Amino acid sequence: MVERMGRLLVAGLVLGALGLLGAGCQFDPDPPGRGGDRAAGQGADPPSRAERPRRRSRPLIPPCRPKAINCKRAGGRVLYVESVDPDGDGDAHVVLASRQGITLPGVTIVDIPRRLRPARLPRRGDRVGASGPVFPGSRGQSQIEARRLRVTRAGR
Repeated sequence: MVERMGRLLVAGLVLGALGLLGAGCQFDPDPPGRGGDRAAGQGADPPSRAERPRRRSRPLIPPCRPKAINCKRAGGRVLYVESVDPDGDGDAHVVLASRQGITLPGVTIVDIPRRLRPARLPRRGDRVGASGPVFPGSRGQSQIEARRLRVTRAGR
């Protein structure tokens, strides 16, 4: 019993010391708005992320063109990229993990034609959105032949 009380006392002292150290880290001798010891010519701190004006972001999945026939939309994370097309027409293919599941449940293949192919192809983990008609691929699978494409790099 005495040994247990001793452990509890030590644990309480350690937690109390950590709490004091944590409180000491929050002390700001120069609170915002006072100016304090700032060097001449220095402006205010840059605005925080919440204070910055918001950019209007576009949705990842582009819309189908008006009156497009057989048009589907899909988007998701890139699982695989086929950058060299076996038939040699210069298009690329990306396999996406997507809710739309056009090829298989949870999977969509997007055929990116040469004219839409970005300078740097998407990589695994990037997000891709595409819209266009759905046609069978070389193995009979359903895939989107992209007419519109949006790529968001991972980490952005």
